[in-house]
Amino acid sequence: MLGYMKIKSCPSYKAKLHLLLIPFFILVSLIGHSQKLEVGAAKRIITPNPLISVSGGVGTPKPTIEKKGELYVRAMVLAKGEEKIAIVNIDNLGWPAALGNRSRKLIKGIPFNNILIGATHTHSAPDAYAFPDEKGNFAADLKYLDWCVIQIADAVNEALKNLEPAKLKIAVGEAKGKIAYNYYAPELYDPRCGVLQALGTKGKNKDKPIVTLVNYAIHPEVIGSDRGILSPDLIGPLYDRIEAKTGGMAVFMNGAQGGMVTADNRLENNAEAFDWDECNRIGNLLADEALRILSATDIQENPELYCTSKQAEFPIDSEMMRYIFNNSPLKMGNSDSSISTTLNLINIGSAQILTIPGEALPNIGYYLKRNMPTEHPFLFGLTNDAFGYILTKEDFNSFKRYDYVSRTSLGEKTGEILINDLLTLIQNSPKPKK
Repeated sequence: MLGYMKIKSCPSYKAKLHLLLIPFFILVSLIGHSQKLEVGAAKRIITPNPLISVSGGVGTPKPTIEKKGELYVRAMVLAKGEEKIAIVNIDNLGWPAALGNRSRKLIKGIPFNNILIGATHTHSAPDAYAFPDEKGNFAADLKYLDWCVIQIADAVNEALKNLEPAKLKIAVGEAKGKIAYNYYAPELYDPRCGVLQALGTKGKNKDKPIVTLVNYAIHPEVIGSDRGILSPDLIGPLYDRIEAKTGGMAVFMNGAQGGMVTADNRLENNAEAFDWDECNRIGNLLADEALRILSATDIQENPELYCTSKQAEFPIDSEMMRYIFNNSPLKMGNSDSSISTTLNLINIGSAQILTIPGEALPNIGYYLKRNMPTEHPFLFGLTNDAFGYILTKEDFNSFKRYDYVSRTSLGEKTGEILINDLLTLIQNSPKPKK
């Protein structure tokens, strides 16, 4: 034992041991660095020049003569260790996977199914479905859509390059004021607003917001498609307000706003405000409420990051939806009987996010949130696909009010399949934690 102690105290031995430990400490340092959360953001303007027709739903797009605000693609990328996730929104009525998958193939460094692409659902943007008429003709500008595909990929690739160490603030609370209501039954909507903000931890962005994501269920249809105006609707002023107040980029992801959660632009005597001033009022109010909800929440210094997905298969019972899928030049489906899409579950710190490939009615949204194991549930509607309205079988064709939403859905089984598949993802995934 004494001989061993003498050897350990030998200067040459200490020097050799020191040299041997240097690579170990470097490796530990690199591993520790790679396990820190990083966030990047980027955006692209996608306003067509010259202006083109806009779409508010199934049917022929309407011509435009002016614009109010700019249309954008906005991307935020989150990375921790080997896990990388992109959250993308586009100012459009909906964005089918037929287009989204083309962008995903142009994005390097992020797994295909970890790229979530959602639409804000403005009713004043170009037709992204290429809706066919009864003769199979369509009026969508395919060159514009091709260009948008590239802009999405460019924004994500830039956000990936912009990655920097970050911490998070996450909150969910009731957005107060005259923002949204249910056109079919005024009080049947979800007033909760989810907010996720990434702040830098070093350099020029230390303690400053990099990006703020707002998740809220609403139809941005103040202006609509009939007034000759191309616009992001109320989402444009929301972006502007958040970016002016925080200095970082803003992202909006819609929620379960089906049947019919719309902007509360009601006036007296059954009139409605449908101009840019009203877009500013609602967008600014929602932005202010989102930042208020976020203001008192704690920082999450190095939150966990997790992403998983599964393929869902939905029967196509609607003749109208089947006709659109089979006759759109975008080739959105390859079967007369069913269509598949990707569902995602993401844990970001204390938040859990589920994606919905269409416009789920509020009761579905409430049920899913109630079964998510977190105080910070987020639902990304119209994400990865946009299959129209999603109802439970109990609601399907049950009321005269639901004639339209039933007709513009895949069928009565969609809601039940969606709920079961998302609950399975929840059950098979770790719970979110700070």
